[in-house]
Amino acid sequence: MSMKISNQSNNKENTMIPYGHQSLDNDDIEAVVNVLKSDWITQGPIVKEFEMKIADYCGAKYAVAVNSGTAALHCAYYSAGIGPGDEVIMPAQTFLATANAVKYLGAKPVFCDIDLKTYNIDVTKIESLITKKTRAIVPVHIGGEPCNMDEILMIAKKHDLLVIEDASHALGSKYKERKIGSISDMTVFSFHPVKSITTGEGGVVCTDNEKFYKLMCAFRSHGVVNGDQIENVKEGPWYFEMQQLGFNYRITDFQCALGKSQLRKLIDFVQKRRNIAEYYNDALKNINDLILPYFDEKNISSLHLYIIRIDKSIRKEVFTKLREAGIGVQVHYIPVYHHPYYRKNGFANFSLPNTEEYYETCISLPIYPGLKREEQNFVIDKLKEFISV
Repeated sequence: MSMKISNQSNNKENTMIPYGHQSLDNDDIEAVVNVLKSDWITQGPIVKEFEMKIADYCGAKYAVAVNSGTAALHCAYYSAGIGPGDEVIMPAQTFLATANAVKYLGAKPVFCDIDLKTYNIDVTKIESLITKKTRAIVPVHIGGEPCNMDEILMIAKKHDLLVIEDASHALGSKYKERKIGSISDMTVFSFHPVKSITTGEGGVVCTDNEKFYKLMCAFRSHGVVNGDQIENVKEGPWYFEMQQLGFNYRITDFQCALGKSQLRKLIDFVQKRRNIAEYYNDALKNINDLILPYFDEKNISSLHLYIIRIDKSIRKEVFTKLREAGIGVQVHYIPVYHHPYYRKNGFANFSLPNTEEYYETCISLPIYPGLKREEQNFVIDKLKEFISV
C-alpha cells in the first residue's frame, strides 16, 4: 500500500454518524408498551414465543434467550461441558466475550490466525492447534461473512470436537443456502443495538441438542429445575430444586416483545445493509490500494460491518480525521491477546501475523438500515478527501 493522507482540515459535524445503530419504529415501541401494560414483564410467555420464533427462523429445534450475547456464550460453553483444563480454538480477531466466557469456566482459549481475505478463522491452521485437551472450535463470522463451515465441521468430526459458532454478527447470514443457526452443535447470536436486530441487550443460543437445551435453560436461571421437570417429586406443586451452580441470565418479556417485532423486519434490514454495501463498493472501487470487504457469492452476509483496509502508516490519521469530521468509524477488533489481562495470563509474547496485519490496517465504516444516502455520500467524500486517490 502506498496511500497518502490529505492535510486539509475539516470542521466536526454537530452530530456523529455512528458505525452502527438500532432501527426502531412505532410497531417496536407498541410491542414493548403492550407488554409493560400486561401482567408479565420479566420471565413470561413472550420469552418462549420469541425463542420459538428465533428457532423457527434459523431452522433449529431449540433456542435459549438470555440477557446478553456474553451470557449466551457462557451458557453454550457450559452446556458443552467445557471446564478446567480444556482448550477451545478460536480467532483472536473477535470481541473479548468470545474468549472471556471460556475463561469463566477455567478453560483456555487457543488463538488461531485469520484468513486475510475473509478476516475469519484460517481453517488451514486449526488442526495444528488441536491437542488432547481441545474440546471445541469456535468460528466467529466477522461482520456477518460466514466462515468456511464445511472445513470446520470436517475437522471437528475427525477429532471428535464440538463446533460452537459465535454468530453475534451473523443473524440473517446464510452459508451455502443454509441459515447460520442451523449448521453446528450450537450457534450464539447477540441482540445488542448495533446487531441485525435488537432487544436492547440480549442474546440467544440455537441448538438441535435437547441435552444442551435443558442445561442452558437451568443455567440461565440459577441452575434451578422446576418440579414438573423432576422425576418422582414427593413435595407439592411449589417444589423446585437447584441442581447446578447457575447464573441469573434471564431476559425479560418486554425485551423479547421488541425482539419479536424486530425479527419480522430482519429480511428488510439485511437487504438495506446489502444496498449500502453495494453503494460503498461502487463508490470506493477505484481508490488505489484500498482493500474492500470480501463477499463469497455462494453465501449471504448479514453485513453487520463494512470493513475497509488501508496502509498502516496512515490508518491512525485517517481514522482520527474521519472522527473529527463527525463520522463514527471504529476498529473491529483489537486482538484479544493485546489486552493487559491476557498479556498477564499466558500471552505476554504471543502474536499472530495475519491478525496483526489486519488489526493495523482495518477501519469499519458506518453501516446500518437507517443510514441515509446523503450521510453515506458524506462518509465517502470525506474518506476520498483524506486519502490521495
